[in-house]
Amino acid sequence: MFQYDPLRCLPSSAELPDSDETPVDNELQDLVPALLRSILVLLWAERNDWFFAIDMGIYYDPLQPPVVPDGFLSVGVERRVDPNGRLSYVLWEENGTVPIFGLEVVSQTYRGEYDRKLELYRQLGVLYYAIYNPRPGRRTPKPQPLEVYKLTDTGYVLQPGEPVWLPELNLGLGRAEGEFEGWQREWLYWYDAQGQRLLPAWERYRQAEGRIVLERQRAEQERQRAERLADYLRSRGIDPDALG
Repeated sequence: MFQYDPLRCLPSSAELPDSDETPVDNELQDLVPALLRSILVLLWAERNDWFFAIDMGIYYDPLQPPVVPDGFLSVGVERRVDPNGRLSYVLWEENGTVPIFGLEVVSQTYRGEYDRKLELYRQLGVLYYAIYNPRPGRRTPKPQPLEVYKLTDTGYVLQPGEPVWLPELNLGLGRAEGEFEGWQREWLYWYDAQGQRLLPAWERYRQAEGRIVLERQRAEQERQRAERLADYLRSRGIDPDALG
């Protein structure tokens, strides 16, 4: 007897369009989530149960076009499912795992971040939805440069404070001045439970390099101090080597 399997009747990621060949994002819309992903690559290097995508389509209904966040994070899925990577994020290929975090970076043209997209993410069940306006002074429906909403039984609720703590991720999200890919400006960063900004690889390297330079300077200062002491002892007729 034929057994009906609804999953066999759904299109695969290979059959679904993964690009409409129309560039819609500006530079910051790619770089802001790219920085967040680069931090996770270091922080969760030993984990294989997460996936962070930038400007990738999320297919939730084979009859509907995908929603394409500027960035999103899923937890509880395989980080690598194919040697060539995911073409799209297809819910029926991810055991129905909805992203836990979605990010929209406000573009030059308002694209419904505060209403249409917010409602769609609510329907999908995305737990956290963040909206970041990287251009101070740009008119938007809300004045705050960063808003993080959490899904509740009554809908999305704006979370207070900054950085905003996301307990399900054991991470905070907030803004700080920094440099990424040679660009000095305000960026979004992950934070730890103590409110400390988590650093991307190049900043960690720079800090480590700075510590090495500092240790070399301290060693040189100690050598010079020892030489001055030895010279002083010799001037007094004392052999410094005899003192051990």
